[in-house]
Parts: sequence; structure tokens; C-alpha cells
Amino acid sequence: MAKCDTCGNDYDKSFRIAVASGKTHTFDSFECAIHMLTPVCTHCGVRIVGHGLENAGRMFY
Repeated sequence: MAKCDTCGNDYDKSFRIAVASGKTHTFDSFECAIHMLTPVCTHCGVRIVGHGLENAGRMFY
């Protein structure tokens, strides 16, 4: 089993995601992956799942 990098849950169906920065993360759910890896809207703080808008290095939903 592998521990989730977000919540610490030890789960037999965990999975790994390698991100562009060369880091690999282990998660027990897509919810935990989204929480750790998605950008946050600069204006309202909502996690951007899907297509957002980037302007001058800032992300918006």
C-alpha cells in the first residue's frame, strides 16, 4: 500500500501522478490529486478544474 501525499491515507488502490516539475505524487483519490495539483483562481480562490484563464502569470476561473 502507498500513502496519499494529501491526506496520508494508506490505500491499496493508490495511484501516482508525475507532474511537469519532475515530481511524482501518490494519491488515494482524484479529490486529493485535485486539491494538491490544481491552480487556484487569483480572484475568488476556487480550485480550477478544467480550463481556466491565465493572464500575466495569474490564473482565473
